[in-house]
Amino acid sequence: MPPEPHEDFFAAQRRNRRATWRISALCAVAIAIAGIPLTLIITPLLYGVFLAGAGLVNYFAPLSPAFWDRADEIAHIANIAGDFLFNHKPADPRLLAIAAILFLGPGMLLAILLWVAVYAVLKRGGVGGALMTLGARAPNRSDPRELQLDDVVSEMALAARMQPLPRVLLIDDAGANAAAIGASAADAYLVVSRGLIDGLRREEMQGAIGHLIASIGNGDLLIAFRITSVFETMGLLVTILNAPFGPHARATLGRIVRFALRRDRTKGHAEAEAIAELLAAGTSADENDITRFFNRPSRGIVRKALSAILFPIFFTNAAIQIALWFLSGAMLAPAFAMLWRTRKYLADATSVQLTRNPDALASALVSLGEMDGAVGAASATPFLFIISPGQAHRFSRQIRADQLAAAARAWATIDDAAPVGVDLGRDNFASIKAQVTATRIAAMRGDPEAIARLAKFARAMAAMRMESVGRKSDESPAPQASAPIIESWLSFHPSIRRRLARLRRMGARIEDRSKPMSRTVEIILSVVLGPLILLLVAMFALLIAMMIMLNLMFLSLWFAVIHLIFTLAIHH
Repeated sequence: MPPEPHEDFFAAQRRNRRATWRISALCAVAIAIAGIPLTLIITPLLYGVFLAGAGLVNYFAPLSPAFWDRADEIAHIANIAGDFLFNHKPADPRLLAIAAILFLGPGMLLAILLWVAVYAVLKRGGVGGALMTLGARAPNRSDPRELQLDDVVSEMALAARMQPLPRVLLIDDAGANAAAIGASAADAYLVVSRGLIDGLRREEMQGAIGHLIASIGNGDLLIAFRITSVFETMGLLVTILNAPFGPHARATLGRIVRFALRRDRTKGHAEAEAIAELLAAGTSADENDITRFFNRPSRGIVRKALSAILFPIFFTNAAIQIALWFLSGAMLAPAFAMLWRTRKYLADATSVQLTRNPDALASALVSLGEMDGAVGAASATPFLFIISPGQAHRFSRQIRADQLAAAARAWATIDDAAPVGVDLGRDNFASIKAQVTATRIAAMRGDPEAIARLAKFARAMAAMRMESVGRKSDESPAPQASAPIIESWLSFHPSIRRRLARLRRMGARIEDRSKPMSRTVEIILSVVLGPLILLLVAMFALLIAMMIMLNLMFLSLWFAVIHLIFTLAIHH
């Protein structure tokens, strides 16, 4: 008899929805904390550009004295706040509150406006570009397995009362994985690899597809779109700072503007995907237009003077890139990963509700963990897939599915009664493994027939390896998958072991076949690595604080020079 469940799927869903709200609040706090250093870096630059523009306008059409009086008041408040922070001088709390608004408000407002713009522009593009990247195609209804997939999707969608039904696409890839892609349930796609439908039984496919249908119905696509838009907004901010210095950033901004003004919303999916990748690359530590501008050999006094004048912007850009790299990797991405893990648990519980069979999803997870989960360009959006494309090898220490298939074919060649086209289903792998083990034991006991069979098996395996190498050398290299949009030290996917434990609480009978890490090893790693990680975080936090202070110093000198230039120009 199946074990009595400790928790029904409705209770599991309620618990994960409550956890979603708590972790969403944590994500909001992480965004706010990450935004403070960025706004402290950006706001002075905004004031500097604004004052330089005001000075230029004042040269041709003098501004009213009241305008410059307000500017002097803001500078006075900034001096009071600076003395309070750096020289520990007492200050009026109301002035400090005003200073906080003046120095955080403009940068935060700019960040919010950029996020709204990125979200609106990229949502117009839909998911067509992502599907083109994955190389997905429509299912072939004359293929029984692909027709079965269509039936399972319809069955699970009807159980979830989902309208319209998500569209199904196939990836011709031996890796076993699947993802729900889209900006909302209205434009949702289920992208399934051929390896998944070949490697899972119908019951397991129901559990896996039920997880994806549940994810769509729970609103995870909108959450995923918002998460990626946050990081793409950071890339847009860096791109704007780079725009005055080189053609690459200007070309990216031009593409965004052209795409935003496009009237036909049914086209341009690939362009939206290209823009998203360009913005995501903006936060990387690679060389950009500003670094290329300042690394270029200076020729002539004009170029050297221009480099000296614009050096504060170069330093501002460097400070922003360091802050973005650290804060996104150490704070934002882990917070979003915790949120997405909770959504995966919620989708698992909802899948159990749809199938009324916790063993279906549990067995599917075990099977997927034993197979290769890497699918095409899946690494660009790994958190959208059922399991992480790199998780299968960490979960299972067994032989890869393609190696099992090769072993099955090689074993089939040593028996005249077993043709090369042997059934390569997962159940048959266990039978073949048992036969090989029995033959090996017999050979160790001196059975000459068993020894001959093993030698023939080894020759067949060697021949197949050579044939595989020859095919790979003749084939053109596969396109490289794009880099992940979000990089985090904490995986967006909970381990299969943890997901199985939660499914067992809902009545699943599938056991975890992997070897968990020893508790002693976990304690030793936490004791050794914990203090080192805290020390590293503290060092980076100190580095960012120093960068902010140096940035303020450089921009203050920049303001003073600009003010002196305009003062002399006006008096002359």
